Amino acid sequence: MTSMVSKFRPMDSVRLGMDEPQEDEYAVFRITQFSPLERLVFPKNSNYFLLDLPSFLPENVHLSDWEHKLVWYFRKLSFKSGKPVVSKNPFNSLRIRELNKLFPEARFIHIYRHPFDVIPSTIHMWDIVQQQNSLNRLGRKPKLGEVVTVFDRVLSAIRKDKESLPENRFYEMPFENLESDPVKEITKLYKAFNLNYNDEFEKRMTSFLSELQGFQKNSFHLTTEEKTRIYSSLRHHMEHYNYSKNYIGSIQ
Repeated sequence: MTSMVSKFRPMDSVRLGMDEPQEDEYAVFRITQFSPLERLVFPKNSNYFLLDLPSFLPENVHLSDWEHKLVWYFRKLSFKSGKPVVSKNPFNSLRIRELNKLFPEARFIHIYRHPFDVIPSTIHMWDIVQQQNSLNRLGRKPKLGEVVTVFDRVLSAIRKDKESLPENRFYEMPFENLESDPVKEITKLYKAFNLNYNDEFEKRMTSFLSELQGFQKNSFHLTTEEKTRIYSSLRHHMEHYNYSKNYIGSIQ
């Protein structure tokens, strides 16, 4: 399959390949036969496929089966690697309580980012992914208001559910800090979780980061009207994460 896979993701310049890390939601979908991704592949209507999903969990009658298969899947990963499993899966944002019940020693990391960057990036990503994967003609490009509504729901769930976790099992970091000084931020994360941070690990991390030099993120432009719409809906989150000051200053 390697020769058939593109070198980069279709929505950005992130490396893609059979040996590159991927979000585990695709495997979870295959194993449990449940995921919000099903609505991406088979849209039910022309709405943003996540808009009508209050939860990213199956209905109660199917929940126990989903839990059993999820635990089995992570046990397989842990057995094969002999290492702690790291799941980088945005859909888990609405599953914190459930995951904490299934994995009572799990640690949760929330990397938050300015909504003016997240919203247009999300629209761009799902527009392209849906075009490539939708198997009917109902899907369309997500609207800004729809994406803002789901983003509000996700951030609200994270902020609420983190209150049920001990401080030493939940950590938040701004993406902007991680981007500007990743070694410093990862060091702080390891310290917060009481993980072993040593010179060898830092050497390997620095080597990995050197391979990413020259990487260019996507760049998006929002109109003043679009920024105002986002701010009016997400003001409580932007204030909480210290993003509102920059916006207010830019319009004065």
